[in-house]
Amino acid sequence: MPFHPLMSRRTWLGAAALAAACTGTTAFAQAYPNKPIKIVVPFAAGGATDVLARVLAEKMAVGLGQPMVIDNKPGAAGIIGTDAVAKAAPDGYTLLLGLSNSMLTNQFLYTKLPYSPEKDIAPIYQIAIAPLVLVAHPSVTASTGPELLKYVVANKGKVAYGSYGTGAYPHLAGAYMSLTQNADMSHVAYRGEAPMVQDLLGGQIQIAFASALQVKPHIEAGKLKAIGVSGERRMGTLPNVPSLAEQGLNDEAYRVAGWLAFGAPAGTPPAILERIADEVRKTTQLPDVAQRIAAMGFDVQNSSPALFSAAIAKERPVWERLIKASGAKLD
Repeated sequence: MPFHPLMSRRTWLGAAALAAACTGTTAFAQAYPNKPIKIVVPFAAGGATDVLARVLAEKMAVGLGQPMVIDNKPGAAGIIGTDAVAKAAPDGYTLLLGLSNSMLTNQFLYTKLPYSPEKDIAPIYQIAIAPLVLVAHPSVTASTGPELLKYVVANKGKVAYGSYGTGAYPHLAGAYMSLTQNADMSHVAYRGEAPMVQDLLGGQIQIAFASALQVKPHIEAGKLKAIGVSGERRMGTLPNVPSLAEQGLNDEAYRVAGWLAFGAPAGTPPAILERIADEVRKTTQLPDVAQRIAAMGFDVQNSSPALFSAAIAKERPVWERLIKASGAKLD
């Protein structure tokens, strides 16, 4: 950069430093990646999030030309793993494959969250929307959403609903149903989805929102009754189960759904975020990967850092209202 006579020495040095930094950032992004990339999954191995991470990592490694290593850091509703990513170097070599709870809703639920989803995590790609199935024990006489609302009113104080954690969507949606119908339903929180479903099968609880991956076999065997699906539309893996919205339950509590997504430490160069997003897009569009994701009950998205950021901004007030209405609060 030539020194102009009208420039002060300090101004010239500052401009030169900025130009060098920008050039360095560009060169760094162009050279990325040149070593293995770690994907932190804030849940235990074997769960749906972990399975998806491994499917994507195997394919993305080919396009990126570097191995992608899965690092499971379970605990505290995804907080431990997400916090590890939030505090990692923003160089593109530590990524997060998490859920909407740790990347969005936990900030409204926990009073002492060690990271800020908005300030510490850079959105990369919303992989899939994860709607849930509202299922009931066969002893429940209702078969549709409207019938279930009448049922919980007629059986005030007698219906128990399950969740796989306080503040998770099954808790929030159940609490909303109980509150709006004045049904005095009991909430039973489990340490995972599998034990929740087992108690539902046994009749210890009467209703629950659960993943298609967990309950589809029981629905097909007639051991559980599918009432409806959360979110905006039907699931590809359960095409005959109508959404709650199309049944007339248009409240936002039933129209929202959780999601799975990639994130990175805040400050990661935009060019690297776009590179990762491009590889995720290519991978999720592969027929075998798309079919695998759909079979899990997820709705594949076409995303980007900008689109994902916009989706978070749109959903944030909805989840905040739901959590406040539920009365849930954790330390």
